[in-house]
Amino acid sequence: MSWQDTLKKWTSFTALDEKLLKQLNELTKNEKDLEDSFYKNLTFGTGGMRGMLGPGTNRMNIYTVRKAVEGLANYITDNVDDAHKRGIVIAYDSRYMSQEFAVEVARVLGAHNIKAFVFESLRPTPLLSFAVRHLKTAAGIMITASHNPPEYNGFKVYNEDGGQVPLKEATAIIEEVNKVEDELLVPVKSQSEIEEAGLLEWVGEAVDRAYLQELKTIQKQKIDNQVKIVFTPLHGTAYDLVMKGLAQSGFDSVDVVEEQAKPDPEFSTVSSPNPEEHQAFEMAIAQGKKKDADILIGTDPDADRLGVAVKDGKGSYQVLTGNQLGSLLLDYTLSQQDPNALRNGQVIKTIVTTEMGRAIASYYGVNTIDTLTGFKFIGEKIKQFESNDNHFLFGYEESYGYLIGDFVRDKDAVQAAVAACEVASYWKGKGKTLLEALDTLYARHGYYLEGMQSLTLKGKDGAEQIQSIMSDIRKQPFERLGGLDVIAVEDYQISERSLPLENKQEEIILPKENVMKFLLEDDAWVCFRPSGTEPKIKSYFGVKTNSAEKSKSLLEKVQSEVEDRIDTIINA
Repeated sequence: MSWQDTLKKWTSFTALDEKLLKQLNELTKNEKDLEDSFYKNLTFGTGGMRGMLGPGTNRMNIYTVRKAVEGLANYITDNVDDAHKRGIVIAYDSRYMSQEFAVEVARVLGAHNIKAFVFESLRPTPLLSFAVRHLKTAAGIMITASHNPPEYNGFKVYNEDGGQVPLKEATAIIEEVNKVEDELLVPVKSQSEIEEAGLLEWVGEAVDRAYLQELKTIQKQKIDNQVKIVFTPLHGTAYDLVMKGLAQSGFDSVDVVEEQAKPDPEFSTVSSPNPEEHQAFEMAIAQGKKKDADILIGTDPDADRLGVAVKDGKGSYQVLTGNQLGSLLLDYTLSQQDPNALRNGQVIKTIVTTEMGRAIASYYGVNTIDTLTGFKFIGEKIKQFESNDNHFLFGYEESYGYLIGDFVRDKDAVQAAVAACEVASYWKGKGKTLLEALDTLYARHGYYLEGMQSLTLKGKDGAEQIQSIMSDIRKQPFERLGGLDVIAVEDYQISERSLPLENKQEEIILPKENVMKFLLEDDAWVCFRPSGTEPKIKSYFGVKTNSAEKSKSLLEKVQSEVEDRIDTIINA
């Protein structure tokens, strides 16, 4: 069916939602946007789906949500024991249409006689992961687009373990979603019908309290050295749980950026509600200077990512990278463990996360496991530990995602916020800021430095350009970068590691994914990965020398050479 035929199907659907019909009529004035809204189905990928709000099969709306839920309902009916009775728990963030989509999910599940547990107000993603395990539901759904711009929303699926669905499950769910022929005709029941039938139960604060009890277990020592904290939830979901978590851990000096404390789907005080981007900390930094704060903490809208800024010794604040904060959290977590607990303990990181983590873990005699990018792979590994002698100690990824306690199976900014403040308190007791603590780690392990370049290429043309970049890099792989020889080329799409200097190949024991990684001399590396949730291709970089200046210079050189190569491919 052409996009014009799909458009005609929508416009001739007499029961089309009035709000969407009005938007569709406006959209007819711009044929390019109209085509982009209908030229394909919004991709239901390995974790769910995410897209711009609006009418059309390539947009987030009640019909594309219903289609996704229909496929999921069919999957769990056939594959999860007692799925109808156990039900599905649903949470949502502060974005436009989040609560409405949560209710739509329940209405579709009701048509399948599957019980829905829906939070009565917005909640963080990690609480949804916890709720699946706590309520013992068959699955979980989080309505969120994480840190995407305001015009986006999304839909993430969690399995009965509380983790994002792994690849095998995801593939089966995707097949079921794709079997749904007409998103406009998915059966639903009314909200009143499912409430009366006991198929919709509103979830209150009982789950929050249970989570906060578990949160106590990650605290390593009593807080007796007060740090001054400034906290911003960036208009999202984190305020209540972070504030309660800090209070029960013993932190009394917490100032909130009030202008960013209330949920706001426009994220009106920031250009992007992403703690990875330094502009998101502008208000927190201004407030931190007034309060002479030791640490500034910021969470993204669904509270699964945490950013931190700390005093830099020059009267201002420096935003730590995800790799730097992860290294500090990891070192503290392992240093405070009973030595017996380190035995068979495992640290898990992704292939684009700093190698400093491996060096830190090795220092404490702990093994490090690499996974593909995405916390679902870390959650999957934790589940596997339940059937062997290994146990989880810490998991993280460079994109500001961390997990300390495995009562959650996804990255958890609430845990990370409380832990980061504890680490700051620990080092303050030793007379050091977190930056000075980081210098201690560099002196011990070497000066690791990482970078990331993200190129946004929207629409159909952009998708083709991203494919061209990956294809060209595969056909003509790098041999040298930054003056360093490539010693290994890892192509995760074919699960093969080539060692050009030794003229041999090895198998990569990880799931297949469209990723290329180049390992260079002296522990440097470069990795290329198209985003699975945004119209972007990301280039990741890591270097290591014996000084900050040398690492910075080498990183800039490698990044520049990669940028030139990508520009050449795009402009060819």
